[in-house]
Amino acid sequence: MRAEPAPGATTNRLTAIERDGLTFGVIDAGPIDGPPVVLLHGFPQRATTWAPTTALLNQAGFRTYALDQRGYAPGARPRGRRAYRMAELVDDVVALIDRIGGPVVVVGHDWGAGVAWNVATRHPDRVSHLVAASVPHPAAFFASMVRSNQLLMSAYMGFFQLPVVPELFTRFGWMRWWLRRSGMPADAVTRWEREFAGRGCLRGALGWYRALPFLEPRLVGTTSSIPTTFVWSTEDWFLGRKGAELTPQWVSGPYRYVELDGSSHWLMDEHPGVLAAQVIAGPPR
Repeated sequence: MRAEPAPGATTNRLTAIERDGLTFGVIDAGPIDGPPVVLLHGFPQRATTWAPTTALLNQAGFRTYALDQRGYAPGARPRGRRAYRMAELVDDVVALIDRIGGPVVVVGHDWGAGVAWNVATRHPDRVSHLVAASVPHPAAFFASMVRSNQLLMSAYMGFFQLPVVPELFTRFGWMRWWLRRSGMPADAVTRWEREFAGRGCLRGALGWYRALPFLEPRLVGTTSSIPTTFVWSTEDWFLGRKGAELTPQWVSGPYRYVELDGSSHWLMDEHPGVLAAQVIAGPPR
């Protein structure tokens, strides 16, 4: 049974959810009775980055819910790095799924994929199909750090955990250069400047990195039983092949792997059709 719209919602549309005094924006689109799909953005983007993907899913009959996550949504920017622990990020998504009425398809990219993996492993009853883009299963990711050059590729994560310094560097245009060099399309960079850099998101978004020391081991080493599709691109600056190769070891359910040759990390900007197609095709069997 579908839940009633959250406070602030228009008739039959969910525009926001609340949890623990925080308010998260939701972009609800597509046929009212369509199968529900929850989309989780990564760093440093917001829910609007899914617009090309959701347009295709809506045309195919799916109802989409793109969540503006903790640290990004203006009404959900708590202070203190412990507020950005993975357990909190997962519970935010579970709150959305419970408002919708699950199980749902969950699609995540970058940090959003990390959260999606954890939702699937901790709450398998709420997920019918997991589509993870770029980021492998957490256990595969950490294993790849000692079996490949992934630790070097992830060096920026240590930099982002420093106090104050990343914020200062960003003021001088470092992050804009970094995004363009990593392959983010020019229009996506413009959107980042307008919706992220210009809206005070940076401190909250960096909170995800600064909370990494509080990551619970049980959230890393749990095998996923959910039908899973993993999409990885060969020119990803941040995620290497080894994590993709190790991921099947951590999925006990049906599994589908999609490799995009020559594509950058920013898959929802470069290949929204590929991501939408994975949902439309249904879960692997």
